[in-house]
This record gives sequence, structure tokens and C-alpha cells, in this order.
Amino acid sequence: FQNSAPSFSPNDEYVLFTVYRNFEQDIVVHHLKNNTTINLTNTGVTETGPSWSPDGKYIFFTSARTKPSYPTGMSNAHIYRMALNDYDEPYRSDKFDDLFKETKPAEVKPAIVETKTKKGKADTTKKKTKVKPTPKPAAVITINTQDILDRIELVGPAFGGQFGTDAFAKGDKTYVFYSSNHEGGAPGIYRTTIEPFEANKTEKVADGGDYSMVQAGDKFFVLSRGVINKYTLEGNKLDKIDHGYKFTRNLNAEFNQMFYETWVGLDENFYDEKFHGVDWEKMKTRYAAYLPYVNNRSDLRILLNDMLGELNSSHMGFNSAGAEERKNLTYTTNETGIIFGNENPLKVERVAAKSNAARTGTNILPGDILTEVNGVKVDENIDRDYYFSKPSLDKEMTLTFDRKGKQIYVNIHPESAGTLRGNLYDEWISNNRKNVDKWGNNRIAYSYMKNMGGGELETFLLDMVAQEENKDAIILDLRYNTGGNVHDEVLKFLSQRPYLQWKYRGGKLAPQSNFGPAAKPIVLLINEQSLSDAEMTAAGFKQLKLGKIIGTETYRWIIFTSAKSLVDGSSYRLPSWGCYTMDGKNLESEGVKPDIFVKNTFEDRLADKDPQLEKAVAEILKDLK
Repeated sequence: FQNSAPSFSPNDEYVLFTVYRNFEQDIVVHHLKNNTTINLTNTGVTETGPSWSPDGKYIFFTSARTKPSYPTGMSNAHIYRMALNDYDEPYRSDKFDDLFKETKPAEVKPAIVETKTKKGKADTTKKKTKVKPTPKPAAVITINTQDILDRIELVGPAFGGQFGTDAFAKGDKTYVFYSSNHEGGAPGIYRTTIEPFEANKTEKVADGGDYSMVQAGDKFFVLSRGVINKYTLEGNKLDKIDHGYKFTRNLNAEFNQMFYETWVGLDENFYDEKFHGVDWEKMKTRYAAYLPYVNNRSDLRILLNDMLGELNSSHMGFNSAGAEERKNLTYTTNETGIIFGNENPLKVERVAAKSNAARTGTNILPGDILTEVNGVKVDENIDRDYYFSKPSLDKEMTLTFDRKGKQIYVNIHPESAGTLRGNLYDEWISNNRKNVDKWGNNRIAYSYMKNMGGGELETFLLDMVAQEENKDAIILDLRYNTGGNVHDEVLKFLSQRPYLQWKYRGGKLAPQSNFGPAAKPIVLLINEQSLSDAEMTAAGFKQLKLGKIIGTETYRWIIFTSAKSLVDGSSYRLPSWGCYTMDGKNLESEGVKPDIFVKNTFEDRLADKDPQLEKAVAEILKDLK
């Protein structure tokens, strides 16, 4: 876990930092002399990026306040100020009185001149000891934790998202700096000025979200977008500082450092303290023996991935990006959406739905024989893809077909292989929905999620909005799901039950909430390729007893992970926390077992059969009788 950077209080008595508790950060202060620690927030959500106000009376921080940061991360967070005591607002009358306060002129004392004798020694016979000014005692910081959460107030914009806090003072003004996207588009650096008797003023400092700001005496410097700038506080202006430095890289030392840093990162942070039964110290010694023979990043990548692979863990790997690894020449296949036959690779079998070949105006029919590509005659003895392979996708292509002895010319916009795979994937989903409607007499809602990302969550919710109210049961299909991080949102939706009814005069009773899927039969489909967050969703579905799970055991590939960057921009994935059932079983090793085991075979796929989906419909129809 990466806590916020610690900082000392203005009087150097306290250290301010954050700690993780149940995956959320709390703001904590530690008194150095008394060795006591106070949790200032102690909530169920994250408060992070804390910084002291220059007078030590307040702490600024970033938080979404009501929304936990995990598992989806902190979004739409804002900047807040917490008062450490119940301070009153300043009075204008006090300020007015200060303007007319009489002050005595400073007493002028004669200067003491030190003289030297002819021998060069100082004459101290009548010299008075020079009295140094008494240092001012450090300001006392008072921390009153009673009702401290009630003393939190918003600083800066109430919309968009903000993060990062730096606070500086000059005179009566306190300047709070942070990143924000409240004006739309890319984030920028902003500051909010807090001044007595004036409304807070927020203004933009510069473009670019990530920044670092330091104060050196009365000067300020900002690092943003890789550029060091001198910053004028009064004028709110950045001036670029031109600088340069030449150095020689020792690649051997660099590779050694990256190797050991990666090993230590796993040693300190791998989620399982038993390292999946592997002697991790022994692995360091074994693989370090190969370091003298590492010549480039490609070698280092192989070495580190082999060592990391010893842990037999999911969500693991090392990625490098050295200049010597760049590919100078690549080829891609210009796909069209045309599906050719297996027996005759030049004969059109069909056109994939939603592909470019399915667009209006393309006259391609099953049975057409491909004869030319961009005017080049196709040789049936050469692999067909040879004519479609190029260094990049063409803007358009002209294909010539033979249709019962007649030449047909077709212009088409090529698409990537990934796009075609998506077309075929969507076709499969569409056919599943049609089969569910047919087998279930149009009584069952069907939703499929390719992954557990935000886009597929939106698809799932839109499916439910369109179908749930008008159907008697639900099938959620997570087969082949590649994971993500929205299990909580999916399970919250499926857990909804009606709890009351309401109506307006003359109307019909309507349920609350608007959706009540948990009151209906639900089947969750999983298979051996349901992995990561799909397994979290399946485990939660089973624990909450939301319905039946049908299919095969999941992939056993679920650890939440982060990434650590290394000196040259390379990075390694760090499985930081495991996922366990309520009775303590590790999903990484156990997976999720279905309630009803049904296996789809390769022969089933060739025959366009889906026993798992058929069983799901059959089980629901039994429950609906």
C-alpha cells in the first residue's frame, strides 16, 4: 500500500501521515516526544493527502467523504479543511483596532565597538557581553478530537475531482494548491486563497494535473510536466527554469538495482506472507547468479519473469520498455468481417453482424468466390491472408468476387483483427439472448458481461433497466469474463428487493425500489474462464444466496494488484491483497464451485450447442411453475 507522504507539524512536535484500515486511509498524527498517536478521522472511507496549515491550526486533505475508495478507487473527491480546535472566526473590530494601536518607538542603544590592540588581540576590558535575542517558543498546537469531524469544511470547487494538497501562507493569506478537473477536460493546477473577511477565491495556476511544489525561503518552485518552474505567489505565475545535466548510465548497475528492487518489493508487499510455499530468499540467490549475463532489458525481463513465476501467482509480471526492444517493422491483417469457409478458404460463408462488411451498400453474399484484392489476382495455392497483410490498416480496399460467373466489385473499409473478434463476440451474445427468449417463452431477462469494467457495468445496468421489470427471472452470464473491479455494484443491484408500495390518486400500486431482482429466480453462469473480479462476483452471489450458480469451476485467478515503477520506466505488478470467502478460503487457490455442474465440450461448440445456458433456462422454468 502506498500511504500519503508524512510531514512534520510547523512546530516539529507532530508527524502527520495516513494509515490503512480495512483498505481505507485514516489521517493520523503522532506526538514525537510523548510517543502517542491520534487517529483524527477514523471513518469507513478514505481521507488522504493531508498537509498542515502553516499556523498549525488546520489540516487540509482530499476525500470523497461518503464513498469508500476501494474497490473502485476514489472518484469525485474534493479538498477539505479540518480545524484541530473549535476556533472562532476573526472579528473585524479587532482588525480595525490594530490599525490605530499606538506603538512605542524602538529603543536605540549605542553600538558596542570592538577594538583591537596593536598586537592584534581584542580589547575586552570594557566590552559588554552581546545578548542574543531569546528564541520565540514554538507555537503550541492544540488537538481537540471532540466533534472534530463536525469541524470539516469544503475548500475549493464542489464539483469535478480534486486531489493533492499543499498549503503555504503569506501575511494573512493561506494558499491551498491542488489538481482539479472542475472546468472540464484535462486536469490543471489550481489554488484557493483563504483570507479573513473575504470569500475564498479559486483560480487556475497552470495546465497539467500532476505537480510537485516546494518552498525555499521566500521562493517557490513547481515541477509540472517534467519542467521545473519558479513560481510567483503574488502574481500567480510560473516561469520556466532552463537547466541541463549530462551523466553516464551504467546499465549493468541499473539492471542489478532493478532486479533487487523488484525482489524487495515482493518480499515486503506480497499478499501471502508464506509466498505460496516458496522460499523467496532462496529464489533471490538462485536468480541473482544470472545477473552478470544480462545484456539488455529483454534479458532482464526474461530473468525477472522467471523469478516472479516461481510464486505461481496470478496478476504477476515484469514489463520493460527499452529502446532496443522496439519493433521496427510490424504487420497487421486487414480484416473485413467476411467469414470464409473452412473447405474453400476463398468462398464466403457469411458476413459477421455489425462488421464493416455488414454495412449498407456492401454487396457480399454467401457463396461468392474471392478472385482479386486491390486488383491483384488471388492464387488459391497461397494463404488468403497474404493478400490482406500490410504494415498498417488500409483506408479502403477493393475486392472482386465471382458470383455464378459474374464479376462483383466491392469497396470496403478494413477493420482490425481485434474489431472482428469483437463482432463475433457480440454475435454470440446476441444469439444467446435469442435462445433464452425462445427457450424461456420470453419470460427471462438475459445479460452478459465481457469483463467487470465500467463499460460492461453500464451494459449490465442498461440490460436490467430494459428487461428486469418486464421479465419474471434473470440470467447473468459471466462465462469468459476477464475481470475488472465492479463486483460490488453488480451485487448491490441484484440484492434489491421490494420493500413497500406507493401510488398516486387513481393510479396503480407501484413497488419500491423500482427494481427488485432478488425477489425473482436468478441464475449466474460461470466457467473455467471466468476469472478475477468475475470470481469475486460469483463468491459474493453465493454468499448472499441470490440464486443458483451453473457451469464449471472458475479459473482461480483473483488477487487485487498494483504496479511499481522502476528507474527506467519499467514496472512490475505487485499482488498486494488476496480475496477470501467469509469462511476464510483463498479464492486464488479455491476458485468458486457451481451449485450445478454442467460442462460445455468442444463438440458442443462445433455443433452450436450450449448445455450450460439450456440448463439455466430449465432451472428457472422449474422455479417459475
